Amino acid sequence: MMTRRRFLAMAARVGAMVSITAGKAFASIARSGGMQYRTLGRTGAKVSLIGVGGYHIGQPKDPRDGIAIIRAAIDNGVTFMDNSWDYHLGDSEIRMGKALRDGYRDKVFLMTKVDGRTRWTVDWQLDESLKRLQTDHVDLLQIHEVIRDNDPDRVFGKDGAIEALIAAKKSGKIRFFGFSGHKTPAMLLKMIRLADQYGVTFDTVQMPLNVMDAHYDSFQHNVLPVALEKNMGVIAMKCFGDNFILQSKTVTPVEALHYTMNLPISTLVVGCEWIGYLQQALDAVRTFRPLTATEVAAILAKTAEAAKGGQFEYYKTRDTFDGTSRNLKWLG
Repeated sequence: MMTRRRFLAMAARVGAMVSITAGKAFASIARSGGMQYRTLGRTGAKVSLIGVGGYHIGQPKDPRDGIAIIRAAIDNGVTFMDNSWDYHLGDSEIRMGKALRDGYRDKVFLMTKVDGRTRWTVDWQLDESLKRLQTDHVDLLQIHEVIRDNDPDRVFGKDGAIEALIAAKKSGKIRFFGFSGHKTPAMLLKMIRLADQYGVTFDTVQMPLNVMDAHYDSFQHNVLPVALEKNMGVIAMKCFGDNFILQSKTVTPVEALHYTMNLPISTLVVGCEWIGYLQQALDAVRTFRPLTATEVAAILAKTAEAAKGGQFEYYKTRDTFDGTSRNLKWLG
């Protein structure tokens, strides 16, 4: 049985490790106004410490509200734009495309994701995304929701998605490519392992990183060190676990944001379906300073009990977030 004293000692060691590994990321921080910028791994691109979450932009009933939030974010120094071919059946991309008119496209690093596991499916999903986003290229394209054991095998199989990514990069439709997943670290590690086997280099990986992940089936402990070793850009998501983590009442929104920002990530995608959430994230960036090992340990101690079994990390334990599982045809 682990006593509170033993747990705090362990948490302190983890906190120290996080602080040390975060050194590279913090060393690459550049500030402009109230925004901070980090390097997106091997791409060399500088991106804002927070990014606009594409799914949440599609939630306001009035499209003009989503568009206004995107532009407000860009006007306040946010450069990283997240999206996906399937978010709100394409409406999120349509809204973002409209928001990026009038010179805004040139101010951002634009990323979207596709669900296809075959070359042909990726091709047509990417073309649809480009039309919706009103651009001739995206800066980053990611394979979305790598959550099944056979997803990596299909991506690297005959006529698999990886062939489409390589071809799209050669043709100029995309600058970089990566993948995302939220179910278990094992699937993301398998993608990296197969990439090594086939001589392919992923530029980025997107994964959940938050105050509870460290305690259960952890992406932070299992995937993050591997991604950093390979100089992949790390895109963090689900800082609040779609607000379920905040419902545990163990940490404040700012504590949750600062904990994830303290990790050696490139950017943190935040959901901003309301302008107040955007302001909250901007304030968190403005006030962020690297946390001490003691501060990290204190946050981990507060969340340890609630984090057991992933009870507030529904993206790991339920199918709530598994859009492709309910729409297998999207995979091709």
